[in-house]
Amino acid sequence: MLSRLYITNYALIENLDIQFDAGLNIITGETGAGKSIILGALGLILGNRVEGKHFFRNDRKCVIEGYFRIAPYELQSFFAENDLEYEPETIVRREIAVDGKSRAFVNDSPVTLNVLKALGELLMDIHSQHATLQLNTEHFQLLILDSVAGNQNIVSEYKRLLARYRESSDMLRHLRETIAANNAELDFNQFQFDELYEARLQDGEQQQLEEELSQLENAEEIKRGLASANYLLSDSEQSAVEELKGALQQLQGVERYLASVGELSGRLESALIEIKDIADEVATLEQSVYMDEGRLNVVNDRLSVLYGLQKKHRLETVADLIVLQQQLETKIQAVADQEGHLSEMETQVERDRVALQHVAEVLHGSRAAVVDKVEKHVQELLAEVGMPNARLQIDVRFLEADRFKPSGASDVQFLFSANKGQPFQPIHKVASGGELSRVMLAVKSLIAQTSALPTIIFDEIDTGISGEVALRVGEIMERLAENMQVLAITHLPQIASKGNAHFKVYKQDEGDKTKTNIVLLDKDKRVMEVAQMLSGANPGESAMQHAKELLES
Repeated sequence: MLSRLYITNYALIENLDIQFDAGLNIITGETGAGKSIILGALGLILGNRVEGKHFFRNDRKCVIEGYFRIAPYELQSFFAENDLEYEPETIVRREIAVDGKSRAFVNDSPVTLNVLKALGELLMDIHSQHATLQLNTEHFQLLILDSVAGNQNIVSEYKRLLARYRESSDMLRHLRETIAANNAELDFNQFQFDELYEARLQDGEQQQLEEELSQLENAEEIKRGLASANYLLSDSEQSAVEELKGALQQLQGVERYLASVGELSGRLESALIEIKDIADEVATLEQSVYMDEGRLNVVNDRLSVLYGLQKKHRLETVADLIVLQQQLETKIQAVADQEGHLSEMETQVERDRVALQHVAEVLHGSRAAVVDKVEKHVQELLAEVGMPNARLQIDVRFLEADRFKPSGASDVQFLFSANKGQPFQPIHKVASGGELSRVMLAVKSLIAQTSALPTIIFDEIDTGISGEVALRVGEIMERLAENMQVLAITHLPQIASKGNAHFKVYKQDEGDKTKTNIVLLDKDKRVMEVAQMLSGANPGESAMQHAKELLES
């Protein structure tokens, strides 16, 4: 429950410190006094976003703090999941800096707005006069059924399975698209691969062939050069070999007279042997070189194949062609592999669908099971607030053919009849504003009983009602306040007279500033406030007496 609300420097509020009662708290005040401002500040600590700058003084930050007694509500798991320190009296604080930036804290630990909002949903429900529009939405109608049925866990499980089913379905769709694209390219890729495979590509082959081609094309010049070299080395009368032989003989002739010539003779003999070897190899090589037209054609043809493939694929080397061949082979194999994976993926999606279908059916059955309870409760409460012939009919249908929605596989519609003989129609088409308010009160009271929410706020839910009906509405709020904290902002004296605590919101001028204040009314001031609500600013004796009677009742 909300035990204390502290507001400083927000809109028309300079400083407010409000201590709330654990039961029914009534808040009254003239239109424009600032009730909605207090509600707006409360919304900020429940996770609402800051819309613009709202400062009483523009040179100071705005601070809003709510003190919540949460010991009875078993919220320890929420604090553990969000790495927050749990305190039986938890303090929620929102600060808005002068530049408009805001920060949020739970027990002095900084939190995101998402965490703050999630905590706020566990602490408080704010129902305004405009919230009756929610009755027309399927989301809210399903929320009513789920709250009464206690479907929180199964709804979470459904959402988890729905997310898994959608993920696997997306993966299957992507895989099918990939396979279709690969299949469209398969024939072309296979053709290119076969062409490269049949070419029997070898790394380094092109360089070897180009060298061989050069030799074949210049065979005559090569042979002529080798023959000339061989002639000069060994065949001519003054060949290198013969000249060296003569020089060696001369050195050997004087070697017996000059010992140092022996070393030179040895070296010259080694050179002669080396020259003879070279001459022999040149002769052999010269004999092996000849013009082979057949081989020249073979080499030219092979190089034409390699050059043609390089040009076709815009590559520069045979090594690049080999890499391309490997890539094509991988793509072709991937198509075969993906066909096998497709079968596995289809099986997985079907498993996910069956699991989701089962939980959807269980969720739908749980919703359908509480329809009678909701209809009966609303009918009884509407009779109590002056609508004895009103009926609510809830139509819940299961969606066939795997029509899974984020909310489940249920279609729901609230149908309403306010009078005898009036056919059931969608509630927003036949219910007036006052009737919608009473239906919403009945629904909210039922949700409050089943959800164990600490606090509920009714912001002018009395729209369109008065007199005895307003008195009955006040009595319902009293009963609600026996099990939870209720804050009711109202303009009706019948409701205002029911509270355990009565606060009055008012404005006052101080210098060049208008300020909003709030005060807890004592017994005498409360009589005066109710009397003024009955008859105006200057109530007479009868209004005062009526006010006393309302408060005493």
